[in-house]
Amino acid sequence: MIDLLSIARTEADGGDLFKVISNMFDKTDVKPNGYPEAIVWKGGNHDRDINPVTHSLTDAYALIGTLAAIDIMGLPFYAVPMWSQYRHDTKLACLSWFGNMPSTSIKWSTAGDAYVNDESGNRVVVLGKSGNAPLRTQAGVYCNVRPYGPITVVRSMPCLPYSQDKSKFTVNENGIVHSEMNTPGIQMAYSNRLFLKMVHETGSIGRVAMKPTQAMEDGINAGLHSWMIKGTKFEVGRKYAVDPYEEHKEIIDKITALLPEDFKNGMESWGGRIEQHISDTNYGLLIWDLIEKQNTIVLATDLDGDRLTDLLADISDPLRAFGNSIAKHLGHNINMSEIWSEMGYVTGNGRDMTSVMYRMDGPPIHEQTLGSADAMLLRLLDGDESMGGTKRPYDPRIHFVLIRDAYMDANPGNTELANWLDNCLKIFDEVYSGERPGFLDGYKSLKSAIKPW
Repeated sequence: MIDLLSIARTEADGGDLFKVISNMFDKTDVKPNGYPEAIVWKGGNHDRDINPVTHSLTDAYALIGTLAAIDIMGLPFYAVPMWSQYRHDTKLACLSWFGNMPSTSIKWSTAGDAYVNDESGNRVVVLGKSGNAPLRTQAGVYCNVRPYGPITVVRSMPCLPYSQDKSKFTVNENGIVHSEMNTPGIQMAYSNRLFLKMVHETGSIGRVAMKPTQAMEDGINAGLHSWMIKGTKFEVGRKYAVDPYEEHKEIIDKITALLPEDFKNGMESWGGRIEQHISDTNYGLLIWDLIEKQNTIVLATDLDGDRLTDLLADISDPLRAFGNSIAKHLGHNINMSEIWSEMGYVTGNGRDMTSVMYRMDGPPIHEQTLGSADAMLLRLLDGDESMGGTKRPYDPRIHFVLIRDAYMDANPGNTELANWLDNCLKIFDEVYSGERPGFLDGYKSLKSAIKPW
């Protein structure tokens, strides 16, 4: 058994977490491409023919939840230290290590505004915040894919219409905020191709969420999309009034000239239905798609893509509440959650929404956010996870779901592994049925119930 509480206390007290964790694992000869100095550990059972997954050891429950899950499951893995203090101490170098590991990986996003110690021992905000933006840049990430119920959002990255570079960020004497725009067209082209491939292969409706009439960047992005579908069999329903490729042809051709010569090979046979919308319109359309169970793929830039996935995460609870209000108005006392499932809806409250980041070179990175992990961990350290019965203990199921997705991605077609992973989830659900156990009690129960790989 791992002393998870001791590890959590070490992190919370600013102790030597690196020493504690490094004593738990062996170093490995596997290194990220171009980073021979990288610290990479290994663990689990490497004796069988399973491709390992790389874990990022970040903060709070993302850290101890990962340590618990990998200890329980025993699958072969690599691990890179990436908690906030270590990110700060290495000046974000560890993000490059993790982002360039030659394996399918799992990244947790936590502690965006954490305080850490600087070289003089002063408390400062961690360098790079959560590290997401620099990681994506350093790992060559061009998009992430977020499926939820019938809707999948292809979110192009970075494609951020706001600054990530402090040296170019200013506020002038009139209070006007200025920053450089950061929308790399090459990443948008790769994201667009993945979007079209998914529409072609799934038969889903493809919705393009751009704003070419108001944002120059989206004019270029929409123009790339227009260039991409030329010569294919895609049918376009709603079209932009002006073809953005023709409008910005000279600029867009500069981007397409940088793409590999075979970039569009095979696309002449791709087909499906595409709808080109002003980005705002998609908010209402996706609610209709969710209600009507319409399988949909959406292409958006990072900012709009983030808003759309937030909508998907948040909308089901209000829909259920509205259904409950109607039932009460008609004099019925019902369990709306049960009816929601009976009607064939599968979306919960967004905490089970998965996300996969695709890199231009290398296998994908599965990512997940633990928004209140630090507050939940403090409750554990205070000795009352339930806050006198007003809160429920942390639910670590997402760790097992994310691990299952990543290992299946890294080991396609391995039915023995798939069946074993499915059985792990089944055992988890049995242990966590009824009243949710405390995190440490749940760890002990799962440790005794699941036979390691």
